[in-house]
Amino acid sequence: MERESSDEPERDGPSDPGSGPDSAGPDDAGSADAETVGEDESVFGPWESLEGTLGAAKEREELLSGFAKGGVWDKRPPGPELAVALARAAGPDWRCPVATGEELIGLLRAMAALQSWAGAGLLGMIRALIRDDDLSFLGRPRHGNLPDEWDDSLVHEIALALAVSVPSAAKTTQAAWELGARLPGVELLLKDGTLDLPRARMITEVFGELSDENCARAEELLLPELTAPPRKTYTQVERIATAIAAAVDPELAERRRKSAEKHRSRVTVFREGSGAAGLSGRDLPVDEALAAYANLDARARLYQDCGAFPKERLDRLRAAAYLDILNGISADDRIACGHLGSDAAPGTGPGAAPETGSGDAPDGDAPADDGDCGVGGSDCPCDECDGRCVPADDSGMPDGGDFPDDNGYPDDEPDDDGSDGDGGPGGDGPGGTPPPPGSPFLKPPGGPPPTLTDLVFPLATLLGQAERPGEGHNLGTLDPALCRALAATAALSPHTVICVTVTDPDGIAIGHGCVRSGRLARPPGGPAPPGGPAPPLVALPARINLTITEARLTRLRAQPDTGPPRPPSSGWALDRRGAGPPGDPDWCGPWALTLPTGLEYTLNLAPVPTYDCDHRNESHAYKPNAALRHLVQIRDRTCTFPPCSRHARDSDFEHAVPYDQGGRTCACNAGARSRKCHRVKQSSGWSVTQPQPGWHQWTTPRGRTYTQGPNHYPV
Repeated sequence: MERESSDEPERDGPSDPGSGPDSAGPDDAGSADAETVGEDESVFGPWESLEGTLGAAKEREELLSGFAKGGVWDKRPPGPELAVALARAAGPDWRCPVATGEELIGLLRAMAALQSWAGAGLLGMIRALIRDDDLSFLGRPRHGNLPDEWDDSLVHEIALALAVSVPSAAKTTQAAWELGARLPGVELLLKDGTLDLPRARMITEVFGELSDENCARAEELLLPELTAPPRKTYTQVERIATAIAAAVDPELAERRRKSAEKHRSRVTVFREGSGAAGLSGRDLPVDEALAAYANLDARARLYQDCGAFPKERLDRLRAAAYLDILNGISADDRIACGHLGSDAAPGTGPGAAPETGSGDAPDGDAPADDGDCGVGGSDCPCDECDGRCVPADDSGMPDGGDFPDDNGYPDDEPDDDGSDGDGGPGGDGPGGTPPPPGSPFLKPPGGPPPTLTDLVFPLATLLGQAERPGEGHNLGTLDPALCRALAATAALSPHTVICVTVTDPDGIAIGHGCVRSGRLARPPGGPAPPGGPAPPLVALPARINLTITEARLTRLRAQPDTGPPRPPSSGWALDRRGAGPPGDPDWCGPWALTLPTGLEYTLNLAPVPTYDCDHRNESHAYKPNAALRHLVQIRDRTCTFPPCSRHARDSDFEHAVPYDQGGRTCACNAGARSRKCHRVKQSSGWSVTQPQPGWHQWTTPRGRTYTQGPNHYPV
């Protein structure tokens, strides 16, 4: 539990302004003023008693003059006294009334110094936790008073306390150790405000692989560079530190590069601040990366010289060439297409004749319901990001991962996938009857299956009933127009998988169904709207989760069933096809989902065990059936450890109360845990309880409790 507040009255100033290393006065020129400020606590009295009075104005003028160049506070080392003086001088809401421009700069510099001082304090607290976590009988190697090793449990507890990802907490913990054990000079520069926390942490990463002797030598060379005016930017410090590390250990750069190429090379997809996407290759072999860039640049210049894309920037042509090469689109096809990306094709602007769709439904067979859908996110073993650079597991299996024991890991070999052949809710499982051919939702035979992009779209947006944003794996929020465009492109792929999730008004899942057998319900395709996007050259293989609120679904169910629906302008439709089981909500039962391709799919909506649980999908064995596993993944969506973003599909199905201790294999006793978080949960001092299905309470070894609720879907 969170610590209760103290009954002692709070103080605006330090209890002993004249003590502590940071309370040393400035040079002799300002020592008298500093002593007066330090000894007279009335200067730092209650804000409300002075604000707006002549005394407050006089006090503020005196304090502000101390923040001018060469003033008493301008030269003051950061600490509690400086923090109080700065707050008093800046005034309420940091408006800095009557401050001159020179004094404002002094206030700004003081605030930056305090930020660094606070960062040093944060790392100091982490070092205290490292020492507190050390058990003498373990006999761990040490650097001074710091053990060289600590448990993952501690890193997870720090992640919870700071509300950061586990990889970020691990980096900060390592930085705290490096500064305390091997880089004391850099630690002092952080404490006195010369460096800020990001620069100090970066230095620990650059010097982290040096031997103790070389690290001490590198710090000796670095400190004069950092203290010489003017102050260095982050990039300048990084370049200087990297050059010094290479000088003291000439082989370090080669070792790091080869290790990165072997162990950290990856491709990441992410959301740009504009809402567009980014695709980046990281830690690649230099020669191959340069050759790849030369090839795409040559393709871009071919586009530039052909005349099909007049006035286009070369950078945009490079981006188009980059994607075309990866998507297997030839230069001839792109030039014949005559437009880039989502641009309208020539002749499709306002007043132009609309283009006609191809009229061909995608080839392929309808899938067995693999119970594997949703929006992704993952932990990152490379520690280069906050858990976003590992591709999701797209094996196509309904269980989406391994099944470790609840009671520990005797070795690192995972158990079998635990699938017992049961399908997801309302679907045909791996052992069920395969759907008929003609559907675009089954992997065609031959070749490896593609990675499926995880997308969540509010169904109301696709039906034209609302303008609600969606979400994408590593893409964050998707605007409504982009939702419709991505949904239409994904519907063309023979690999796409679709589910429908019913939510309450807050977006919490309360129902779910997966599409299965399909049939051609109406002519596919249709005219493209004038000025709209042209048909894409590629189809997007995706795992789509369509969300709809219970209230909206109830209104749809109230509409009379008059046979096959008329296709709306968007091409999407959802219609009821019968009544659900007695006792279930009115919206449960069979539904028909029609896609812009003209194909109609059936799905059966059933409750998700959130808020309460009727145990209908409970397994009486240790391992869950596929339906139970899938519903828990839909409800939780990610690992239930609050800072962890690993997708539930890539996480373990884990019992809160272990199975061998009487815990049920049921949604009311289960949650998604990433493998690392699963191990931490089973380590000493940790516990997880579920006060109600979908709410996971984590209690740490130091007695703090953190609760993770169900996922909130966009609706």
